[in-house]
Amino acid sequence: MARTFILSANISMLFAEHPFIDRIDAAAAAGFRAVECQFPYAVASGDIAARLAATGLPMNSINTPLGDLSRGEFGFAALPGRESAFREGFERALAYAARLGVGTIHCMSGVPDPAARPAARATFLENLRWAAPLARAAGVELVIEPLNSRDRPGYFVSRSDDVVELLAELGEPNVKLLFDVYHLQIMEGDIFRRMERHWPHIGHVQIASVPSRREPDEGELACPAILAELARRGWDRFVGAEYNPRGRTEDGLGWAAPWLKR
Repeated sequence: MARTFILSANISMLFAEHPFIDRIDAAAAAGFRAVECQFPYAVASGDIAARLAATGLPMNSINTPLGDLSRGEFGFAALPGRESAFREGFERALAYAARLGVGTIHCMSGVPDPAARPAARATFLENLRWAAPLARAAGVELVIEPLNSRDRPGYFVSRSDDVVELLAELGEPNVKLLFDVYHLQIMEGDIFRRMERHWPHIGHVQIASVPSRREPDEGELACPAILAELARRGWDRFVGAEYNPRGRTEDGLGWAAPWLKR
């Protein structure tokens, strides 16, 4: 089947045997046509931009800053009282996006107090209504990712249906669903029908095996079939390979051979 999408290496997880900046070169050498990452902020944006230019790879996606993991922080978009932390982090992400040519920012929702869920929803909508026009003016799309409750207990959104409901209430056309089949399979399953139902709302796709989150050639999901279905549907954007390799990343890329550049 003809390739329609661009396979992107998430260099926060892939090629971890190399220093971060060198993972861009490793991805290019392996045949990837793009890279993405979760949190680029430990490296100057100018240094990353220079390496991207040298390899010719685009960076398609980054996340807003995570916060302090030791304090249980995992983003701020839905945290009442942390609006300034979200906005400062978003402005930093938008500046990196502008310097790197990134077209998609994943807004990390965070882990709100269970007693504050109604307030968290209101905060989330308020923050995204503030961020969406800024992103749109910069030519950037925002995505919201449901994270499974096994890996990230208490995260604000864990199901795709809930995200799409929030998107409908938000009413911002440049805010979309991040369709990560690893998280969705754990929480909801029925990936093909879910893809069909949410197709107009999908802004980015990521893949990994379930339950191990390793190369997408093992486990309970037929990831090659998912890639073929994306191609059949004409998905012509990026698909992020976001998993923890079993060993050297280069040694485990057999699954990707049909989708990498030649």
